[in-house]
Amino acid sequence: MTGNREITTDYKNRINRVFEYIDENLHGDLSLNTISEVAFFSPYHFHRVFKFITGETLNQYVTRRRIEKSALDLLHKTIPTTEIAHKFGFSQVSAYTRAFRKYYNVSPTEFRKQNPNRFSKIRQLNSKNGQNYPDSEKYICIINNLKNWIEMHAKIEIKEIPELNAAGVTHIGMNGVETAFEKIIHWATPKDLLQDPEARLGRVFYDSAKVTALDKVRMSIFLLTKKPFETDGEINRLTINKSKCIVGRFEITPNEFEKAWTGLFVWMNENGYKKSPENPFEIYHNDFREHPENKFIVDLYIPVE
Repeated sequence: MTGNREITTDYKNRINRVFEYIDENLHGDLSLNTISEVAFFSPYHFHRVFKFITGETLNQYVTRRRIEKSALDLLHKTIPTTEIAHKFGFSQVSAYTRAFRKYYNVSPTEFRKQNPNRFSKIRQLNSKNGQNYPDSEKYICIINNLKNWIEMHAKIEIKEIPELNAAGVTHIGMNGVETAFEKIIHWATPKDLLQDPEARLGRVFYDSAKVTALDKVRMSIFLLTKKPFETDGEINRLTINKSKCIVGRFEITPNEFEKAWTGLFVWMNENGYKKSPENPFEIYHNDFREHPENKFIVDLYIPVE
């Protein structure tokens, strides 16, 4: 049994390298032969392992990543659709449009028209990932309510964040996140890493629930610590790049995280900031179970240009 667990852990670590490689090379050759070499598997074996771990074939995963990342560019950038198509590996705009329409039920041009930047964090996409969205008057009401809520519940600053190095474990999907936290805590406890007064648990998001189905959102649960450590099992070294960030300090219940993130992105848009390509993340400052109202004291970080 132990051997099987070790094999599974090794496979997951190899797939983590594949995730990183794909995100860094969405414009390039992401064929089965190329990616299987990154994972040090034969193409046949890699195909089976990747499908077992992710629930998708490599081609399905790559296409989804390209389309979702292009959707974020459509929402946040003013560059032409042709440039976006080429940026994400589509040699012909017609092929990009067909793939995009298959996923979101509208063309890239129509998607951009339906989701202007001002409202992009509020709308639920009319797609396989979301529901139909309300009319403009309801948007304005929602945005005003969020702005008021943010003013009451958040302390917001713009900060230069240094490079952060951590130990992390990958998790896919919004369900079962507790298991990933348990893994990192179980790993850190015997090493006394949690005794470091500056140690902090956190979570970094590689996908946006705005364009990615909730069961496919990929994230890493991590532990920041200044103590030296060696990784093992599913625990990997994780780096959050140096960046300028909008940082919102919240004291919220578990059910208020979505509202806090949405409100912080609204604040970003309202104040003229643009999100950078770096990934949003959150860092926790307490154990919510020890809070008298079961609330998290947490900083949410949005990297901006």
